[in-house]
Amino acid sequence: MSNSTLPALGWGSTPEPPYHVAIFTSQRGEDIGGFEPMAERMVELVRQQPGFLAMDSAGANGIDIVISYWKDEESIVRWKQQMEHLKAQKLGRQRWMKSYQVRIGKVERAYGSEVE
Repeated sequence: MSNSTLPALGWGSTPEPPYHVAIFTSQRGEDIGGFEPMAERMVELVRQQPGFLAMDSAGANGIDIVISYWKDEESIVRWKQQMEHLKAQKLGRQRWMKSYQVRIGKVERAYGSEVE
């Protein structure tokens, strides 16, 4: 596999570094009514955002990790301020999440392989 584009485990692929990453880790609360449709909408919406490259996600036992890859940090800031995303953030804090953390970083190097 070429390092020029690495496939994400979710959607899209990443270019040769450098690029930026937003890592969202959350622990769900008891009341998750409405969470799945909102999460699906956010995936649909984020894929339309300028600067979005790819996304990976995993979850188990009420813990979710979503990693989104971006062209630059400005694209991440614009996504954080997107109106529907702001609504989802508010609902997440008020209703769905026991706790969450967001980490923003810059990917300087990436590599991998596929098992055949």
